[in-house]
Formats: sequence, structure tokens, C-alpha cells
Amino acid sequence: MNIDYSKEDIIVSGRLSIAQIEDLIAKPLETKVDKKFLIALSVSVTALMIGAISLGFSLLYGTGLWGNNQPVGWAFPIVNFVFWVGIGHAGTLISAILYLLRQKWRNGIARFAEAMTIFAVMTAGIFPIIHTGRPWLAGYLFPYPNQHSLWVNFTSPLIWDVFAVSTYFTVSFVFWYVGLIPDFATMRDRTKEGIRKTIYKVFSLGWRHSHRNWQHYEKAYMLLAGFATPLVLSVHTIVSFDFAVSIMPGWHTTIFPPYFVAGAIFSGFAMVVTVLIFVRKIFDLEHLITIDHLEKMNKIILATGMMVGYAYAMEFFIAWYSGNQTESFVFVNRAFGPYAWAYWIMVSCNVIFPQFFWIRKLRRSIPVMFIIVIFVNVGMWFERFVITITSLHRDFLPSSWGYYRPTLYDFGILLGSFGLFFTLVILFTKALPVVSIAEIKAVADDAQPSHHGDH
Repeated sequence: MNIDYSKEDIIVSGRLSIAQIEDLIAKPLETKVDKKFLIALSVSVTALMIGAISLGFSLLYGTGLWGNNQPVGWAFPIVNFVFWVGIGHAGTLISAILYLLRQKWRNGIARFAEAMTIFAVMTAGIFPIIHTGRPWLAGYLFPYPNQHSLWVNFTSPLIWDVFAVSTYFTVSFVFWYVGLIPDFATMRDRTKEGIRKTIYKVFSLGWRHSHRNWQHYEKAYMLLAGFATPLVLSVHTIVSFDFAVSIMPGWHTTIFPPYFVAGAIFSGFAMVVTVLIFVRKIFDLEHLITIDHLEKMNKIILATGMMVGYAYAMEFFIAWYSGNQTESFVFVNRAFGPYAWAYWIMVSCNVIFPQFFWIRKLRRSIPVMFIIVIFVNVGMWFERFVITITSLHRDFLPSSWGYYRPTLYDFGILLGSFGLFFTLVILFTKALPVVSIAEIKAVADDAQPSHHGDH
């Protein structure tokens, strides 16, 4: 298949026909794996194996291999959990909210963002289980009837997490799958006889591209989008309650719910941009995932980054205005105490570097945006680190003070989580269309009624 087009073409201009669009998106699924794919997969699987080995040793010898101590009982597992749940927010926001607002620029990136949501939430779900040190008891988190009446503590935000995250995952997965049904049918029709055609046939659920199919599909998709939209706000709000409902200085604050939601969207969009930069280049999708798409996402990163910066400043203001000496000490200790290096990395990456996106030329530059979104991802991980660790490492009594030092096993499990996430992303790019064929074809010029003399 040879497609001849210039680098400046964009899909909404109609310079690619519907047939070319379908061929371009289906090409990665119909061609054999190449060297770039194998190199990327080997790197991610290596990271995954390092994490699996670190986790295996932790299960064998216990959580004493980690850096957790007294008073820092919540450490890397909780930091990583909040980080990965936040990464999973961009997908539902792009798909559901922008769909309800009829923003057509989402079409090129929605499918990939939805998949990243699924993979990020799957990765996040590992950490609360291993954090307890007894993962074989994770079944008790779910309230099922039994003769011993072993009910969970429904007043604990940690239990609310189970319901919120599992509901979010279920709805996001169904939303993702429903959007895939027309594309499964397209791939079914393109594929010759074999096991792949059988798989596509099963998952397409008898789709026939009929008017009745499309009517039912659009109603179902609209309902799921409306149902998923509140979850974007509720999930990370409930995750913030893990901290906010406690009486711990540095955590007990009402700004956490909106602060966590803005931060989740901020980090989620940064991760989507990070991966899309590679995907659009490797699979020649520059004309479906355009610079305009990335620029709009960079604008959202800039807006949510300013919200996060406002929250950082407001935390210090509230601590000062409250007149509570303990609260004031916690925030001064964050900025100038033993973990000041982590705090200023967080501020630099999340507040200062995104300001470069005010300049249009930098906002549309691939190298610049890649560097900035990497800094944002680093900064948002450090934000969770700062919130969790610096509020715990100095208790009310100096005799209870301590310093948390992560071990190689902590870093190994963190690396393994990235390995799991990127392994799933890489396999997804080869197994399913990374861009929605049906949605992109719907906004192409060939699909629209033409009028003579209308330019």
C-alpha cells in the first residue's frame, strides 16, 4: 500500500480519502512486527520482569525489604497507586466529556486515551493489594455475604476506593469496547479466513454497518458517555479522601478533592501526549494525530497546571491563615526541610516548565512538548511523594521523627509498573486500531455532502 501525501496534510481537510484512512489505521494490524516494535517490546518487558522479580522477593521475604518505617508507613505503594489512578483520568475525559461537548478534535486520540485509561487503572490496582503486605486477603475488600459476617469497614475511604476504582474501570472498559465494535466489524471484513477473522467476528457482535446498528450504537455510546463523565470527578475525589478525612497535618484540608482532580487530568494528558508522540511517528499517523491535536492537549495541560500551582500556593495560605502551628510547620518543612529537594522538583516540573506552553511556537514543537510532558510526569509523581512522605516523616513528637529512604525493591516495583503499562500499550498498538476508524471516517470530507461552489 502506497499513500502519497505531504507532511502538512490534515485529516479534516479531506486530502485523504475514506479508503486511505482505513488502510492507514489498519496497516499496523495487517503487517508483520518490525524491528522497532520488537525493541520497544523488549525494553518494556525487561522493566516488567525487574518489577516482577522485586515483587516476588517482597512476597517471599515480606515488606521489610521496602523502605517503609515508623512513622512513614505509607510509602511507594500508595504514591504509585495515586499516580497511576491519575494517569487513567485523561482517557475518560477525552472520550466522554469532549464527546458530550461535540468536540471533533477528540476523534484522532480518543481510542488511544481510552486504552491508556484501562491499562493505567489495571496498573494502579496492584499497589493497594501489595501495600497491605498480605495480598491473599484482598478478597475481604469486597462485601460478599458469608456466615461469619466478616463485613468491611464501610466508613473507611480505603473501602470507598475499592468501589470507586472498580466502577471506574468497569464503565471505562465497557465504554472502550462499545467504541471498538464498528472497528471490529471493519477488520472482520478486511481479514481473510483464519483465527483473526474468527476473533473479529466474535467481538463485532454481528455488526452489519446498518442504519439500525448505528442508531443503537449512538444511543448506547451517549448513555455511557453521560454515565462516565461524573466518574472523572468522583474517582480522584474519593482517592483524595484517603488523605483529606484524616486529622494528619498536611492532609486534613478541603482543597484536596478539586486539587487531586486537576492534578489527575494534568498528569493524564501529559502521559497521553508522551505516548502519542511516539505512536504517531512509528505508525505514520501524523495525518490522523496532528500537531493541532497535540496543541489542544498542551493547552489543557497549561490550564490544569495553573490550577495545580494555585493549589500549591493556597495550601501555604491556609496553613498560615489557620494559625495552627503544627499545620504551618508541616508546610514550611516541605519547602525547607529534609525533603525540600523533592518539593522544589515538584514545583519546577508542575508549575514553571508548563508556562512555556504560552508560546505557540513551543506549544507546537514536538521536541519541546516531549521534554515538558516528561517533566510533568516526573513532577506529578513527586507531588504524590511529597504529599505522602513529608506529612508522615515528622510526627507530633520529635522522638517520632524519621527519614524515609526507598530501597532497590521499591524502585524495582516502580519500574515494573511502568514496564507493565507500556507493555500493554505496545501490545494494544499491534492488536487493535489505535485510532477509531469509524469516527475518523465520519469527519472526512468524503463522508460529508458536497455542494458546488462551496469551498
